[in-house]
This record gives sequence, C-alpha cells and structure tokens, in this order.
Amino acid sequence: MRRSPISVTRRSEEKLTVDELCEELRISRSTFYDWRQKGRAPRCVKLPNGSLRVRRSDLENWLSDCEAAA
Repeated sequence: MRRSPISVTRRSEEKLTVDELCEELRISRSTFYDWRQKGRAPRCVKLPNGSLRVRRSDLENWLSDCEAAA
C-alpha cells in the first residue's frame, strides 16, 4: 500500500513522547535518559513545560546513523 505524500509528510513531522519512543525502541526510560545524558539519544525538543518530544524524522535519521555505525 502506497502512502500519499501528505501522509508521509505528516508522519515525518510527528512528535513522539518519551514513553512512545521508549515503547517503539523497546528500551526503558532510564536507558533513554542515560543515552541523553551521554549525548547518544536522538535529538529532542524541550517544550515550555519541560516535556521532551522527538520528531519522527530525527528518530529515523538517528536510527540510520546507528545502522551505518554498526
């Protein structure tokens, strides 16, 4: 099934919560925060309330970089 360009664009602009990211990567929150502290996590956006979000596009780029480094 092919996705329309609009749905692909919306998906790449999607912002994941830390819980959604951890669920997708099958890691614990503590692992995520450990990676973040060490500068190894995907790039995050910090909201005014202090919550973090990860853009889908940043996650995909980060995963590609991890794959290339393996």
